[in-house]
Amino acid sequence: MSTQKIVRQEAGTVGENPLRLEEEKAEQVIDALNTDLADAYVLYHQLHKHHWNVEGAEHLDIHVFLQEAYEDVEMAADEIAERVQALGGVPHASMATLSEASTVEPEDEDVYDIRTSLSNDLDMYGDIIESYREHIELAAGLGDQATAHMLREQLIEIEEHAHVIDHYLEDDTLVLESATK
Repeated sequence: MSTQKIVRQEAGTVGENPLRLEEEKAEQVIDALNTDLADAYVLYHQLHKHHWNVEGAEHLDIHVFLQEAYEDVEMAADEIAERVQALGGVPHASMATLSEASTVEPEDEDVYDIRTSLSNDLDMYGDIIESYREHIELAAGLGDQATAHMLREQLIEIEEHAHVIDHYLEDDTLVLESATK
């Protein structure tokens, strides 16, 4: 077994790409995408945490929704990382780098009531939605219509998840208050 390590491309560098996007433009798009990638993994872990810890009368519905949501985030992250690579970049991959590059603040390790947890998720989704909109405009403005299209498609899913969470946070419920009051 060889102990020699061969680095094919250093992290943070941009090489030629088969998509013929100029290196300077590709670098800007890659930076934006790596931010989206980092934010996606923070969101993924927070949604997964809430999936594990949800309790209460709506447990099953919310448990299933959160699993769907974190799986969608994971698929989006994979698509983003593959696009970074196609553009000649190196997708962020280590937990330290992802944490450092993320623009969203994760919830701490404590377990909260589901209303607080979902409210924290909705706040994070909102920040990510705003970032995506900026990155769509950036990519389109640099002539990278394919990246802009990919992000638009992902934004639709992100906004739908935020919309569902917003509905969960409404005051209307089928759960009756205790008759022992």
